[in-house]
This record gives sequence, C-alpha cells and structure tokens, in this order.
Amino acid sequence: MKTSSLTRASAEIRRIARDPLLFVIIVITMLSLLVFVIYPLVSVGLQSLKTDKGLGFSIYGDVLKSAYLRKAFFNSLYMSVLTATAGTLIGFLFAFAVTRADVPWKKLFNAIAIIPIVSPPFIGALAIIMLFGNNGLITWNLLKINNFPIYGFNGLFLAQVITFFPVAFLTLKGVLESMNPVLEDAALDLGGSRFKVFTKVTLPLAIPGIAGAILILFVETLADFGNPLILAGSKFPILSVQAYLQIVGMYDLPKGAAISMLLLIPSVTAFFVQRKIVGRRKYTTVTGKPQSSSGKIVSPGARIFLFLFCLFITIIVGLIYFSILIGAFAKVWGFDHHLTLDHFKFVFGVGFKAVRDTLMIAGISTPIAGLFGMLIAFLVVRVKFPGKKLIETTSILSFAVPGTVIGIGYILAFNHKPLALTGTLAILLLNFVFRYIPVGIESGTAILAQIDPSIEEAAIDLGADARKTFSRITLPMIVPAFFSGLVFAFVRAMTAVSAAIFLVSSRWNLMTVHIMSQVESGNLGAAAAYSVLLVGIVGLAIAFIRMVLKAQYGKLGGTMLHF
Repeated sequence: MKTSSLTRASAEIRRIARDPLLFVIIVITMLSLLVFVIYPLVSVGLQSLKTDKGLGFSIYGDVLKSAYLRKAFFNSLYMSVLTATAGTLIGFLFAFAVTRADVPWKKLFNAIAIIPIVSPPFIGALAIIMLFGNNGLITWNLLKINNFPIYGFNGLFLAQVITFFPVAFLTLKGVLESMNPVLEDAALDLGGSRFKVFTKVTLPLAIPGIAGAILILFVETLADFGNPLILAGSKFPILSVQAYLQIVGMYDLPKGAAISMLLLIPSVTAFFVQRKIVGRRKYTTVTGKPQSSSGKIVSPGARIFLFLFCLFITIIVGLIYFSILIGAFAKVWGFDHHLTLDHFKFVFGVGFKAVRDTLMIAGISTPIAGLFGMLIAFLVVRVKFPGKKLIETTSILSFAVPGTVIGIGYILAFNHKPLALTGTLAILLLNFVFRYIPVGIESGTAILAQIDPSIEEAAIDLGADARKTFSRITLPMIVPAFFSGLVFAFVRAMTAVSAAIFLVSSRWNLMTVHIMSQVESGNLGAAAAYSVLLVGIVGLAIAFIRMVLKAQYGKLGGTMLHF
C-alpha cells in the first residue's frame, strides 16, 4: 500500500511537471501559506516557552497560577457559550420566520440582519455606551439613572449577541431554504400536529446547521477583541484583552504569547469540530427545484409571535445604529444634542490619514485575497498533487485563529531579518490577505464541486494551459464565490481590529484603531462619525464590486450575482 501511494504521488508530480506554470503556482502557494500562516503561529508557541533558563513551561505555570487570568479564561469560555447559544436561538427564530412563517416585512428583517455583518464588530459596544452609559440617552437623559452597570457582563453579552446573531441567521437561513417544505406539508397531511412535525421533521434536518452555527459563534465570540476591550472592564476580564494588555501595556511578550496559546486551543478545536459536523452531514433534501413553503407548519398564533420577536430584535438593532448616526452629528453626546458637523470635520481633517490608509490597504488586499482564494479552491478541487491536504488545511486555519494570536504572531515572526516587515504596509496587506482568504476558498470549493470538470478538460485538450483555463473558463463560472470572497475580504479589511491593532504604526494606521482610541478617550462623537463613514464606504464598495463583476462576467454562463 505504501509503495502504491508513492507510485501515485510520483505520477502526479510528473504530470504537474509537464505544466511548469502550474508547478510554480503550487510551490509558491505552499511556501506562502507556510511562511504567512504557520510560521507566525509557531513563533507565538516558541515565544510562550522562552524563559531565563531556556525553553520551558514555567510561563504557563505563572499564567495558570494567576487567579485573575484563570478568571479571564473561564469568562471567555462562559461568554462564548452563552453568546453562541443565545445568538443561534435568535438567528434560528429569525431564519424560521423569514423562510417558513411568511411573516410581513421579510425584506426589512433580512436587511437588518445584514447590517451588523458589514459594520465594525465593536459598533454595538459603542452604541451601548451611548445608550446606557453614564451619559446614556436612555439611562441618563430619559430615566435619570446614574452609574448604570453597563460595563462588565451585562453590556458585553448584549453587544456580543447583537454583533454575532446575524452570522447564525445567514447560516440557518441557507439550511432552511435548502430543505424541501413538501416534507413538512406531507407530514401535516398525514395527521401530524404542527409541533410534532416541527420536532420530528424540521428540527432534525436543521440540527447539523444549528450545531455548526453554535460552533461558529463560539469561535467568533472567543476571538472577539473590540467589544471586550470597550465593555468588559476589570471586573469581567476577557482573555483576548489580557493578551493585548500584557504585550502593549506591560511589554511582556512571553506571557502575552502564553495567554494567546490558551485562547487558541478551544478556538481551533471548536472550528475543526464544526467543519467535521458540516462535512459529514448534508442539509439538502431536494431532488429538483425546491418548492416554496406553504406556511402550514406555522399556526396563526406562532406567526404573530415570530413577527413580534423579529420586530423587537429589529428595533434593538435599529436603535443601535440610529444612535450611532445621531451621535455622529450631536454636539456633545449626553449633554448637547444640537446638530453639528464638527465630528466629520475632525475625521476629514486630523483623522483623514487613517481613512486614506484604510482605503488603500483594503483596496490592495481585496483583489489579491479574492484571486488567491479562488486559485486555492481551484487547486484543491481540480488538481491532484502531493501536499494538497496541507494546502487545504493551512489555508483555512487562519480563519480559526483569534485575531489577537495572529497579530502577536506577525509581530514576532516579521520583526527581524530576513523578513523585517514591522511598521510597513506589507505586514498589514499580508495579514489581511492570508487571514481572510478562507471564505473565498470555501465558497469557490462548494461551487467548483458542482461544476462538471469536463468543461475545463475540453479547454486543456484544445491547447489551453492552466492559466488560460482558470481565467477564461473556471473563474467566470465561479463569479458568485469570487464576489463573496471579494466582499468578505474588503469588509474585514475595513472593519478588522484584533490583529491590526498590533500591526499599525505612525506610517500606516486604520480607521478601526482610530475609533477605538476615540472611544477610550471619551470622544464618542468622533468615534460615531468614523463609524458612519466606515459603514457608508463598505456599502458603496459592495455595490461597486457587484457592478464591476456583473459587467465583466454577468453574461458568461448566465451567472447570477447575489449577496
């Protein structure tokens, strides 16, 4: 068996060698993933073992002995479990209402669920301070409550759920849409009650999606940095913030690295468990075109409840983003709400360099990440070569790693020769490219798996090389996945903070880091103005990317673009 495996591998190498361009692409891809994904993680691991006497585990001992850091670790797990559970429940009810209950205002509910995804992840925390903080619009201005306990568990839990429930909603909406509602209608026609059909048919089919959503939200919450930095406070420490404070505040790289490694273990474990669940179970129950739901599974009373529930969540999300919008124009939030443009003058004056830098970094990294993601998807699905599994696993690994760990890893790995990149544009670009290619890879892999490879084989038989086949045949057919990869890469490059906060410098800064600094200094108006501008830029960029790709590829293969 071992001999046959070696023979097969050597045959694959000989076949690839006949296409020099493909061989070079595979080698460069593998090396780049090893250098910019694996090497930083190894650097964090090695740094966490450094002691005065050489390598050892004494730093981990110090971390585990600290009651405060142990509390931070358990707080992180506790918050992640609670957010994953509550966020998935809200996401499922939202998705069920939209796909099965035929509630009114479905388009509004869909739009509201998308907004938190295309905005900085800590906008919820900023809005919660503006609404419920010491000078909050609700607590102080309306209710005259002073020192409302919004910092700590209460505020952080609310911010995390609002920030991450849309991820569960989008995941479960796709799962429910892929389930043929005829099965539910047939069960009802056979005499099953609505509750029994829901528990025996709908819910079991949705369980893999629910499990996947819970694990995704667990990973996202565990890795989140912005909301805890703003809202957690000293009474409810969170591990990602403690890693940051050890490095930035106490200049203790080994201890910060050790804390990061503790954060890495549950995050990566949950990510790969989620992939295992999704990979093993299929959601689709359709053998042809899916039929629309009759809505019979939902009683009139349940439909009213789901509508009111979605309306309640919509009002909360709307209130959060409305407060950000008003805060951007209010003279002094909490004291003087007369409208002014002073905060935007500050953004376009003193802070415009951060706006320009962010647009440049996102604009350069987005097409690179999009094309690189499609290229890796093509290699994984269409090409057989030794090391394919390594490329596939390594390329998605960065998505499972908390941004704090990535940021620390890049500082450690690229702070010295031969790749001394600290403080440069290159380190920010590389971080965004390799951190956000997995969505493009996953989308591209899913679509390529459904496309008959004989189309590409025919092009090769007619004399096209790998480059022409990919650019002229494959890429036009996977435009929806390419679009998803581009949008995700741009949105994350514009809104990322956890890794980027370690990598910015006086030469290159980001809007998100400026927003964080304005919040910390109490200048909520400027932070809100930055946030409004950021959400506006992201919305325009999504529309622009869609327009360009539709103009370029819209007529090729009848591809439909959607987001």
